[in-house]
Amino acid sequence: MQPSTIRTAAYPAAIFAVYVAIAMLLPAAVDLYYGNKDWQVFVICSIATGAIALTIAAATRGPLPMGSTQTTFLVVVILWATLGLVGALPFYTASLKLDLAGSVFESVSAITTTGSTVITGLDGLPPGLLLWRSLLQWIGGIGVVALGLFLLPLLKVGGFSFFRVESSDIENRPFERFVSFLIALIGIYCTLTALCAIAYAAAGMNNFDAVNHAMTTIATGGFSTHDASFGYFAEAGLPMLWIGTIFMLVAGLPFSILVLFFVRGRLDALRDPQIRLFLAYVAVIVVALAVQRRITTGMPFDEALATTAFNFTSIITTTGFASEDYTLWGPFAVTLAFFATFLGGCSGSTAGGIKSYRFLILGRMLLNGLKLLIHPHSVQALRYGKRQVEDEMQRSVVLFLTAFLASWVVSTLLLAVTGIDFLTSVTASLTALTNVGPGLGDIVGPAGNFTTMSDFAKWVLSATMLLGRLEILAVIVLFVPTFWRS
Repeated sequence: MQPSTIRTAAYPAAIFAVYVAIAMLLPAAVDLYYGNKDWQVFVICSIATGAIALTIAAATRGPLPMGSTQTTFLVVVILWATLGLVGALPFYTASLKLDLAGSVFESVSAITTTGSTVITGLDGLPPGLLLWRSLLQWIGGIGVVALGLFLLPLLKVGGFSFFRVESSDIENRPFERFVSFLIALIGIYCTLTALCAIAYAAAGMNNFDAVNHAMTTIATGGFSTHDASFGYFAEAGLPMLWIGTIFMLVAGLPFSILVLFFVRGRLDALRDPQIRLFLAYVAVIVVALAVQRRITTGMPFDEALATTAFNFTSIITTTGFASEDYTLWGPFAVTLAFFATFLGGCSGSTAGGIKSYRFLILGRMLLNGLKLLIHPHSVQALRYGKRQVEDEMQRSVVLFLTAFLASWVVSTLLLAVTGIDFLTSVTASLTALTNVGPGLGDIVGPAGNFTTMSDFAKWVLSATMLLGRLEILAVIVLFVPTFWRS
């Protein structure tokens, strides 16, 4: 690989670092308004980051060689690694006084919209730091959408690109210009955030909490301004939980479909097969557990349904909010929570996990394989809606699942080496890889915290979160020797 390729890949990372530096001024203004001295930290971090980033951008400026797969992979990995490091600066230098491992962990958890945290005492944290956590998740959320819709499909790593969505439109793309779609995408993302904030405020949150939770809901990130997460708002009743559930479900849908629906009025776009599968497994899990809780505990069904819907939609969409410790609901709930961690939302959403379209393709590959056992000479076409799924996409699904399992095993073993028990190692690595946030057990469960983990464990989980958010293959490919050859 030519040195110029690395320099070219560093340019967009530097530009995005400038944007993050500008974003630091928002929590600085909030801290200044509330009289907290951390505003100075945010301003200094903003100036220092902006100056360094602009210097790098000037030194590496040049045309991005379109069609260069190596460069695009490097852009993706360097960009997200840079955001993780830059986002960690306020955590490391502010009054919170997190160490380096904890600061990077918190930042990476935010930008990957994972939601795991090493911070305790959120209720007493300065408002600027609380806003910074939420803002990083919100920025990470729109970055996740762009990653899933545009970059990863072009690299054949995963996801259905916007221009491949199931549609009855005779055009190859629903907008004549890419910029039109991008503007619509950002507009919908901001509009959903505003509507969510208004709904939360109407249900009983104060304005600061409403804005923070709206950003982390639409980003399916799960950071809260309170240690008890949504349990803090228990007095607000069930409407608050239903608001969160609805917006988490919307955020788990493909944003390309939301653009078609809201901007073009394309109701048929909602018939995308992955959407139907996603909503189906959410409904089955929620109803089954709600009925089981109603029968075994005598809880009113409306309460059982609301609390189950909120907490398990949160797991499935990889948001990570919790209104209570669902691991206390019994073995059936714990088992469902474990398997729900794998699921995820749709391709092109802010959600993580394996995602519904992969399960759809994998299921149809299994069905076609069984048919071939019965009729060896038959031709079995695999279809996604009305379109045939190419062999390349089928291979990418199998390759992803193989890499997923291998990464899960390796990260679990690395955590176990530090002396962490089996349940915590398995679920902590799994939630990091799927970007869910909480796992199972006392340490990383919905009522726990990652604070007590060693620095080595935090570095392992930080890397695993990035690995999961970048669909694994985009990172692993950098460790293949031939990637670095000219």
